[in-house]
Amino acid sequence: MNINAVKILVLIIGSILLVAFSNTNSIYKITEGEVAFSSDAIFEIISATSVKLTGALDTSTNKFAFFVPNNSFEGFNSLLQKDHFNESYLESEKNPRSIFTGKIIEKIHYNLPGVYTIRAKGILNIHGIEQERIIKCELTIEKEKIKVVSNFSIFLVDYDITIPRIVFDKISPKIKITVTATMKTKIE
Repeated sequence: MNINAVKILVLIIGSILLVAFSNTNSIYKITEGEVAFSSDAIFEIISATSVKLTGALDTSTNKFAFFVPNNSFEGFNSLLQKDHFNESYLESEKNPRSIFTGKIIEKIHYNLPGVYTIRAKGILNIHGIEQERIIKCELTIEKEKIKVVSNFSIFLVDYDITIPRIVFDKISPKIKITVTATMKTKIE
C-alpha cells in the first residue's frame, strides 16, 4: 500500500470515528455535492463536473473533510480529454481522490439562520500533493441544513501537474474550481 493510500485510509477512518463518536446533531453530512472545474486557455475551454462530492462538517469543532473521486468528472469536450485528465494529469489510479480537510476559521452561530462568508483553512490534496490553503466560502444556514458555495483557483504547477508543450495553448495553468454542497444533520 503506497503512502497516499495510507493517508486516505487514515482520513476515511478518522471521518468515520468523528461521525460515530460526536454529538450527531453537530455532524452535517453532504447530501448533495458538486465540484466543477474550468480551464480557460487560449485555444480551448475545458470544463467538467463531478456530483460525487462527499464529506462532513462537525459544527461543535468547526472541523470538516471533503472528498471527490478524481475519475468521477464528466462533461469533457471529448473522451480523449477525460482519459488524459485521469491518466496523465491527475493519475487517478494512483491518486483516486482530491481531498480538503481542515477547520473553519470564523466562529459561527449554527443555530442562527443566515448567510455567512467564512474562511476554511486546511490541507488541499490534489494529485497526491498537499498544500495548505485558506479558501473563502459562503455558508447559508437553515434549519437542519447548511449550504456551501465556494469559488477559487489553483495553479497546476502547485500540484506537480505538468502540461506537455504540444497542448500548452489548450490547457490553462490556472484552473477555476466551484464547489457547491448541501449538508444535513439527518439523512433521509
